[in-house]
Amino acid sequence: MNAETNLSNHFLIAMPGLQDSNFYRTVTYICEHNEQGAMGIVINRPLGFGLADVLEQMEIKPETPEIGRQPVFSGGPVQTERGFVLHPTGGSWDATTRVTPDISITTSRDILEAIAAEEGPKQSLIALGYAGWGEGQLEAELSANAWLSGPADSRIIFELPPEQRWQAAARLLGVDLNLMSGEAGHA
Repeated sequence: MNAETNLSNHFLIAMPGLQDSNFYRTVTYICEHNEQGAMGIVINRPLGFGLADVLEQMEIKPETPEIGRQPVFSGGPVQTERGFVLHPTGGSWDATTRVTPDISITTSRDILEAIAAEEGPKQSLIALGYAGWGEGQLEAELSANAWLSGPADSRIIFELPPEQRWQAAARLLGVDLNLMSGEAGHA
């Protein structure tokens, strides 16, 4: 796999015709992509509950009620009981993988304890589960026009409301998803 085909630190933007309920109108941030497959976190699918619910299950007390209101996202259909925290790089956590010099993903409890104590990263996206693709699977889905892909922008991950992320990610590529048909065509 060469640098042109590696989609780490890219957005996968579901095409309007992608009807899979796990990925309909989603934006997935790709954290890792190599010969064995790909792993990413869906960044625009809030689960409808806040961090307080997760912290309570883990017996962690948030410092303020505002912390507990941070939304928790469905990161994808794989290992939905496992937590993932996307955040700007920095801090020292037990299980962190650096995606880029600017964005990391952490899976250890200590980052949630730090966030609850207002000592964690200033920006974060907390997700349960992840999206995964086996060897060649993502490439086949891209060839079948299921996804658009393009370089990620951390502002979309951390600053935009979730309901705006799908369109905003496509706009980075100059694409207006409202003008696209749900049907794929091949010439």
